[in-house]
Amino acid sequence: MADAALTVRNLTKEFAVGGATVTAVDRVSFDVRGGEFFTMLGPSGCGKTTTLRVIAGLESATSGEITVDGRDFMTVPPQRRNIGMVFQSYALFPHLTIFENVAYGLRLRGIGTDEIGRRVAATLALLQLETYATRHPAALSGGQQQRVSLARALVYEPTMLLLDEPLANLDAKLRMMMREEIRALQRRLGITTLYVTHDQEEATAVSDRLAVFDRGRLIQLGTPEEIYTRPQTLFVADFIGRANFLPVRLSIGGSPAAGVTLRNGANLRPVRQVRLESAEAATLSSGDAGTVMIRPEHLALDTATGDVPCRVVRIQLLGGLIRYTVQSDASPTDIRVETTRALPGIAEGAGVYLRIAAADAVLYHR
Repeated sequence: MADAALTVRNLTKEFAVGGATVTAVDRVSFDVRGGEFFTMLGPSGCGKTTTLRVIAGLESATSGEITVDGRDFMTVPPQRRNIGMVFQSYALFPHLTIFENVAYGLRLRGIGTDEIGRRVAATLALLQLETYATRHPAALSGGQQQRVSLARALVYEPTMLLLDEPLANLDAKLRMMMREEIRALQRRLGITTLYVTHDQEEATAVSDRLAVFDRGRLIQLGTPEEIYTRPQTLFVADFIGRANFLPVRLSIGGSPAAGVTLRNGANLRPVRQVRLESAEAATLSSGDAGTVMIRPEHLALDTATGDVPCRVVRIQLLGGLIRYTVQSDASPTDIRVETTRALPGIAEGAGVYLRIAAADAVLYHR
């Protein structure tokens, strides 16, 4: 199955709502390499689905450019874009068998009976659905119905696959199974795939690269590791994974490392700097206010010594990790510490010390 390279430049989509103009997608630009698993991630209403629909041709762009393998896609009608699309709703025909559900689009395109039989049989086998060909959708589980929806998109032999929240209707355990199946299938076929989700764990688990959206704009683009370890804005830091945010004062300037002072007077160095605007490089000086983000797994508790005295207010067993919630003068909000094993000698109500791995912290200067 051929792959395709996608280029999006300054894509903008506006809607008229009650006499006002709402910008759903605001000058979005990105490239997707051929065979890449590329995910658009963000909260509801951030513009990711609208971007996907414009690429598919289901919505028209207000302005911007879309090219696939160098070909202008803006003038190509949806039915000629050779894109397979999977939606949150399975939208299967309940009165048709699984075979006929998958064959339906091919029949509309006037494909010959023998070719339909070959393509449908091969696609059902690819998704391990061949034994269900004569059944109806009601006889299948949610995961099996989602596979049928995927088969219907792949039977066209598309050059690009678009998936819009495809696992939203499945329970948590089945979601994990299906996301791995989709990723394994994508690797096997080598097909360029655009995936839309609001679930950050799902996105980081399957993607080659992520595009994080907020209020119609693409905020950060990178690998899951880059976005998790070096989020460029406080929004991304808060949306991707779990994070603690500590108010600080800049005590020692410098890039890429800086020194900061916590509210309790403790000094930390080095802390990675993330500048929200390039102009801030000339304005950073001692005493400036900022925010330090640090992940719960980069914190530790000690009964004897550390950076910050604190008190344990809650201990929770969360599957494969244990979360310690502590309170400290260094933060106006609770601080979360996560470990894979219980810490001996530390119980709820205990006075302990917080140890901060400052090299893993990120400083946001505002």
